[in-house]
Amino acid sequence: MSTDLATPALRSDAAPALRTSAAPALRPQAAAALQPASDRIRRRLREAGQRFHANDNIAAFVPAGELDELRAEVQAHLRAALDALVIDTAHDHNTADTARRVAKMFVDEVFAGRYQPPPAVTSFPNAAQLNELMIVGPLAVRSACSHHLCPIVGRVWIGVLPNAASDLIGLSKYARLADWIMSRPQIQEEAVVMLADEIERRVRPDGLAVVMQADHFCMHWRGVKDEHARMTNSVMRGAFLKDASLRREFLDLMARGAHG
Repeated sequence: MSTDLATPALRSDAAPALRTSAAPALRPQAAAALQPASDRIRRRLREAGQRFHANDNIAAFVPAGELDELRAEVQAHLRAALDALVIDTAHDHNTADTARRVAKMFVDEVFAGRYQPPPAVTSFPNAAQLNELMIVGPLAVRSACSHHLCPIVGRVWIGVLPNAASDLIGLSKYARLADWIMSRPQIQEEAVVMLADEIERRVRPDGLAVVMQADHFCMHWRGVKDEHARMTNSVMRGAFLKDASLRREFLDLMARGAHG
């Protein structure tokens, strides 16, 4: 008697094997569009080898329309921070809209110097070949300490010694440039250097002096809580470094204007 085992027949009612297929891969542009705005901006900056410290301007890497996305992203993170501080934003009418207001304040106002291009500055040739000291100030400036994001509120004086090849800019343009530079988280020592660099590049004078005096609320509001301490620092370039009498004239006129 044969003991061969017959191959079992397949059941006609057996369920067919399920076929699985991988979801189609997203194109790079579509995948990037799904990323948060901050991730897309960071990727562009890194690909370009561009630094993005707190006091750097990154406007060239933020396309039109993306600032709205960034503002909404900042708002969501600020709401999460308020929640972490155990503030009931859902029921507290005073803080219900705080995240939106602060996000708008950061992106559009107090840190606008990071996200907005430089202001348009019209320059004029020095047709009269002016070469005498000119002082602008005091200009009111506001910034924020990059260590604690506390306000910095102060005044700036700018001294310019033009030459025949200098470009002259209107008085209001000094205020616009100062506001653009200061509207970023930073330390005062770096802020005055950045402002001097910007003015020197545009005006090309024989001499440039910038003095800033400011109250720092990271000292007034917290820490040592010293209400009277101020910081004053200066940048002197060109003729102001070489000519002690010119430097003294600038500082004397500045002091008179400060108390006038």
